[in-house]
Amino acid sequence: MPIQILSDHLINQIAAGEVIERPASVVKELVENALDAGAQSVVIDIESGGAKLVRVSDDGVGISGEELVLALQRHATSKIASLDDLEHVASLGFRGEALPSIASVSRLSLASRRHTQDHGFRIDAAAGQISQPKAEAMRTGTRVEAWDLFYNVPARRKFLRAEKTEFGHIQDWINALALARPAVRFELNHNGRTILSAAAANDDKGLRNRLRSVVGPELAERAIAINAQTTDAHLHGWVGLPTDARSQADQQYFFVNGRLVKDRLVAHAVRQAYADVLFHGRHPSFVLYLEIDPTRVDVNVHPAKHEVRFRDGRIVHDMIYRSLHTALADARAGAVAPALVKMDTRAPMPDTFQLPLTNAPSQTAVAAQTYALTELYRAPPGGASIAEPNAVYAARASAPPSMPPLGFALAQLHGIFVLAENADGLVLVDMHAAHERITYERLKATRQQHSQALLVPITIAVSAREAERADGARQYFDQLGFDVRQSGPEAMTVTRVPSALADLDIEALLRDVLSDLMAHGSSQRIEERQNELLSTLACHASVRANRRLSVPEMNALLRDMEATERSGQCNHGRPTWVQLDKAALDRLFLRGR
Repeated sequence: MPIQILSDHLINQIAAGEVIERPASVVKELVENALDAGAQSVVIDIESGGAKLVRVSDDGVGISGEELVLALQRHATSKIASLDDLEHVASLGFRGEALPSIASVSRLSLASRRHTQDHGFRIDAAAGQISQPKAEAMRTGTRVEAWDLFYNVPARRKFLRAEKTEFGHIQDWINALALARPAVRFELNHNGRTILSAAAANDDKGLRNRLRSVVGPELAERAIAINAQTTDAHLHGWVGLPTDARSQADQQYFFVNGRLVKDRLVAHAVRQAYADVLFHGRHPSFVLYLEIDPTRVDVNVHPAKHEVRFRDGRIVHDMIYRSLHTALADARAGAVAPALVKMDTRAPMPDTFQLPLTNAPSQTAVAAQTYALTELYRAPPGGASIAEPNAVYAARASAPPSMPPLGFALAQLHGIFVLAENADGLVLVDMHAAHERITYERLKATRQQHSQALLVPITIAVSAREAERADGARQYFDQLGFDVRQSGPEAMTVTRVPSALADLDIEALLRDVLSDLMAHGSSQRIEERQNELLSTLACHASVRANRRLSVPEMNALLRDMEATERSGQCNHGRPTWVQLDKAALDRLFLRGR
């Protein structure tokens, strides 16, 4: 065919193919427009999963009657006017393609009123035809209705899924936007039934309620708060406990300047932060917000703006990793969200007992062959009764003057669990899992002290860029027990390695590390391999089931749990302790009914 200029309607339909994938895309674009207009309340009405109707009503600044027709023209926008605006864009949308794209594949009605006007105006669009504005009685704000989506594009309409599936995508988007803008009221209705009604959140209680309404009570009540600030960025939000991880990555929200994005760099940083505390195949929950200078992030790299590109990706990666890594390390057994429970000051730790390790491999020289346990109080005479392995070992003791988070030991059950009383009720501890984490963390703390020289140095052929990168990371390798030096323009030589890794394929490991350094600016592969070996060692070196502990030894285990990083779960991601509070105990015995 000869070269020809396409009609505006066909251009809009082509653009709609990029912007409007399904009803959820319509909802996303319209709600983002409402938020950009400063709306404090957004109501979304859906019929038949959005295929029949999508209606979005807001109380934003509105559009004047003279601008309504212009709003349905391609590349018409109030959000940018110059290249400088584009480089500092802070709005959710700015291309000016959403409304004309939606109008090209639906029967659209657009009504709006500014606060300076006595009434609003409305226009209708269908099949490329736009009506003249007509007066409309309405409140300040904007209302957009899109009927019969893809009525004029049958090939697109037949690819829509079942009503439940399409509405599920809509609900996911509204949940994300509700988290992105907690100060805005959201209401979502489907076929006349209210699905979500989220009041505006302006304080910590409101934020927790918003979190609860979107992602459920577990994350809202048990999440760890994150708040990290640098000169260029602010990272804040919540991350779920490792023991609350999910089988799918369906509760992972990351917002950059209020925009929900999926980013491989962010996913890599989060995965590294949780690497030491999760079951394989499990996914953590998180709601994280990153505020960063708009000039340091490009939001225009994806048509639907699902992705961004950071100018300083390594800095962002390290900030996320270190913030989450530190927060998870501080989530020790007995620690809960300070906003939910007030914890007592820990008691002093005067005396020490020695608990011999059983079935310990030869490398337990790293662990000094003994495990120090600390006594907080001594059982009164006759308090601890040692009987058969499957018996309950009970101890009576007077109430201590101060109560630590995990309380004080009462008994050992079936040679597996430690029962303790704390200020909130009953604590149950899996003694092997808890001891395993404590031993593991102590092994990790000493691993940098043990490295060995190679009888025959290993020379690895690499590219010139890799050799240069490895030479620049010498301090990083030194900290991990490696001596890695650039020995030529395209070669590096290894003369010393960590003792725990001496039997591994060092060349393959370092090549993987270099690949990470080139791609992300950092790597955790060496630590991960070391951790795998130390985790196995810790498992063998920990107390076994049916090992009878005295009351002082049980209390010492509790105190070590409170003092050990990540002690809320074992090396394999299992919880080390559970709490039954007084209310839960009352419910078990129907008290108060």
